[in-house]
Amino acid sequence: MKRTWMVLLLAVLAVAAYRCLLFVDETEFVIVTQFGRLVRVHEDPGLHVIWPHQSIIRIDRRVQIYDPKPSEFLAKQKKNVDLDVFVCWRVADANAFFQSVGDPLGAEARLHDIVMSELAAEVSQNPREALVSTDPNAHRLDEIVSEVTRRCRDRAGADLGMAVLDVHIKRISLPRQVRDSVFQRMRDERARIASQYRAEGDEEATKIRAEADKNRTATLAAAYRQAEKTRGEAEAEATRIYARAHQADPEFYELQRTLEAYRKVLDEKTTLLLSADSDLLKYLTRPAAPAPDANQP
Repeated sequence: MKRTWMVLLLAVLAVAAYRCLLFVDETEFVIVTQFGRLVRVHEDPGLHVIWPHQSIIRIDRRVQIYDPKPSEFLAKQKKNVDLDVFVCWRVADANAFFQSVGDPLGAEARLHDIVMSELAAEVSQNPREALVSTDPNAHRLDEIVSEVTRRCRDRAGADLGMAVLDVHIKRISLPRQVRDSVFQRMRDERARIASQYRAEGDEEATKIRAEADKNRTATLAAAYRQAEKTRGEAEAEATRIYARAHQADPEFYELQRTLEAYRKVLDEKTTLLLSADSDLLKYLTRPAAPAPDANQP
């Protein structure tokens, strides 16, 4: 029995000794509480000693990212805009952080209120064109984000023990209820520009076709003129050749021309009714001249 009690006592002492040892990592703060009341904060990494009845709360000291859902904001001139933001923050004062928010979930809830209120206040003082614009003189997004970051850093650092490192806008869009109408206007504008381009293209095509038709007409006229000139020269040359042939032997020339006429006019399917004294038939109807005698001197 005595041995059993000794074993139990040693086990209790071992558990107590284990609970008295506290290891602090360099990536965290460790808050020591006693019956829910803060006793001290360990910020230096290493091995520390606490009482067995004390509790610890570990808080990450690294940079945290808070990424809330997109929210709708009212810009100047009552124009709404949807902003999707994220916040980079970390715990700067563990004591103030524990006293004000208690844990990371409470910190994000308080941080959400601060960021959204400051962002709404800043956006409401600027037109929507200051957030999205191709005009460098109207675009002020960087200035707006810098001002919101400064205000959030001041409020969170003073009240919550948190250091807001940066506030960034991931996406800017129009509210869903006006997005369709804006897209329709964009489509109409693109359609108008496309129609203008088509009209200009048709006009240019008409000019090109007219110029091509004019050049074609001029080319055909020049070609026809040259062809007529060449044909006239050829016919004149043929006439001169015929004349020289006729002058050289008129009877033979007349015979050749008559035979050519026969070849063109007479065939198996043609029937001609001519008088016997017709010039066309004179070589067919008149008697042939006697052949010269070879023995005659």
